[in-house]
Amino acid sequence: MRGKFITFEGGEGTGKSTQAQALAERLNSLGLAVTVTREPGGSPGAEVIRHVLLSGVAKPLGPEAEAMLFAAAREDHIAHTIRPALECGRWVICDRFADSTRVYQGVLGHVDPRLIKRLEKITVGDTRPHLTIILDAPAETGLARANARRGHGNADRFESEDLAFHARLREAYRQLAAGEPERCVLIDAAGTPEQVSERIWSAVVRRLDPATAPLAIQDAH
Repeated sequence: MRGKFITFEGGEGTGKSTQAQALAERLNSLGLAVTVTREPGGSPGAEVIRHVLLSGVAKPLGPEAEAMLFAAAREDHIAHTIRPALECGRWVICDRFADSTRVYQGVLGHVDPRLIKRLEKITVGDTRPHLTIILDAPAETGLARANARRGHGNADRFESEDLAFHARLREAYRQLAAGEPERCVLIDAAGTPEQVSERIWSAVVRRLDPATAPLAIQDAH
């Protein structure tokens, strides 16, 4: 039996990486095998493209070129990490996935929706999330968290955008959640990490009921 595929989405600093790891640990406690991964990246080829994208080198090429680079990274990631894990029964938790391209390059970058859909059809195919958790926080809160996490390091390609960009980003994710309620759950990212984790766990139990899932006994890929 194939494993379940859960993605985390949301603006910068909403706690996606922290909550993805916390959910993985909780699923592990039930005896489920879990692969935690991320985008862009998650496979050797995709990690190379991640550096190009987050360094800002591709920004002058425009949002269409960035969308295609994200798609290339995603194709490698799915082929070498996500799909093999699902096929051997592992649950996969991914920090960002195709929705990020829809929002960042599609909504905010004004890339033609037809191109976004075509790229998604080619790269994602039927490897679609069973559940997408969208972490929601005011743009000011998320940027403050991202700045604190980064310390004295440089902001990446998207963190360096202005507050208005991040406010539009939040609204785009909220609209995504409202438009696809059968797949997406909007989670309030305010409060302690433990409080947010409980909200996420309630959504996962309600939607996927991991306690009834068969144990994944095959080796990890």
